[in-house]
Amino acid sequence: MKKILIIILFIYTGCYGQTPTGEEILNRIDENMASESRILTSRMVIHGRRGSRTIESKSWSEGEDRSFTEYLSPPREKGVKMLKLEDQLWMFSPSTDRTIQISGHMLRQSVMGSDLSYEDMMDDKKLISDYDAVVVGSEEFEGQQCWALELTANNDDVAYFFRKIWVDKDRYIPLKSELFAKSGQLLKKMEMFDIEKIEGRWFPKRMVFKDMLKDGDGTEFFIDDIQFNVKFPESLLTKASLRK
Repeated sequence: MKKILIIILFIYTGCYGQTPTGEEILNRIDENMASESRILTSRMVIHGRRGSRTIESKSWSEGEDRSFTEYLSPPREKGVKMLKLEDQLWMFSPSTDRTIQISGHMLRQSVMGSDLSYEDMMDDKKLISDYDAVVVGSEEFEGQQCWALELTANNDDVAYFFRKIWVDKDRYIPLKSELFAKSGQLLKKMEMFDIEKIEGRWFPKRMVFKDMLKDGDGTEFFIDDIQFNVKFPESLLTKASLRK
């Protein structure tokens, strides 16, 4: 009987103490972060050299390829709209009454002076689609035990060729990310805070982005409300909606 208990204990310890693979961790992250559709109300606080300013917006997205964002405040940005259709990004400005396509090198430019680029705003793909991941260790971040992973792009259609991420072992959220160019240069850092369980998934309510190539104290992104897997009019995700 004692021998049987020892065997059971050995099996239990082996199963639950085992390090998951990089692929398994990325799948768990995507389960938390990805959705068929969502509606998001948020605030972006940009901490620049001359002070901080806040921009509010509301976004509607469907899968990885289609999303629509309308900026609500302040008055200078109110009414600006952005539409993503697969790999194309369109922006309408009420001050000029023009719709332009953001493409090529323009995608790397800052969105309204923030630490996020247009590429960052468009990036809604699952990590498992673009990266191969290797678990390189176990580390602590902000009091949480994390898996440390190195991610290498498996195609050229990515903004960051290499990433290092620290993933909460309990909730499978990347609490910290370092984003690198193919040359090895560190381009951006991202951290996630205020993790809450929303509709059965873990999701951050505050994110901090820092462009390592520019001055300033970074950009905070606050999620005031988010709804997953909700229906909204298909007409919203069309070019016609930019001028409504």
